[in-house]
Amino acid sequence: MPVNTDHRSDQPEIMDNFAMKGELLRDALDKIASINRLLGGNKVTLQGVEMLLQNKKHGPICILDVGCGNGDMLRALADYAHTKKLDFKLTGIDANDFTIGHASQLSTEYPNISYICADIFEEIKKESAYDIILCTLTLHHFKDPEILELINGFKTSARLGIVVNDLHRSALAYYLFTALCVVFRLNKMSKDDGLISILRGFKRKDLESFSRQLGLKKYVLHWKWAFRYQWIIPV
Repeated sequence: MPVNTDHRSDQPEIMDNFAMKGELLRDALDKIASINRLLGGNKVTLQGVEMLLQNKKHGPICILDVGCGNGDMLRALADYAHTKKLDFKLTGIDANDFTIGHASQLSTEYPNISYICADIFEEIKKESAYDIILCTLTLHHFKDPEILELINGFKTSARLGIVVNDLHRSALAYYLFTALCVVFRLNKMSKDDGLISILRGFKRKDLESFSRQLGLKKYVLHWKWAFRYQWIIPV
């Protein structure tokens, strides 16, 4: 029976358990980062950052990466900043302490990257402000009402804007990922979670609906390879 992608799935992922730790999780985090990098996912986020930076080219630039995983996106941004001679102050946030520890170990050579283990819903209530807030392959983990709450919070906390890079809910993407699982020899948890992630992803109409409900006056929404949506929200 063909997979149904008409509506977002609410099936939980194993990695949504913030108490999870160990080699299985470490392997999953690193494989996700590798696949994302290979398929050009980091580039989608970086393009969004470049667009928002058109309004700020001098002085320190504070960037928060929500659901930072193993920190691969932050290290890519740090390398980009070094090449462009930009002063980036980068922060990764994740609710899983083991994930934060792993990301920190991988980022020891990057003094401009720091990590915090916290609930993002609590973090956005604080007065700390960032220039840009990133949400790369993280938004699909939340239910629709939570997404509206998060983006509203991000709008308050971000001086320049928000960059969302997340999955296109598509039957073709679902079946292609099944093939990728064989190529990358993904463990069962990574395979199962990856397929659920696609079914929890978005169609254009979903993101346009969020934009209307949030009262966004301006935003950029593009489909990107491989089966991603780039949603840029200047503030």
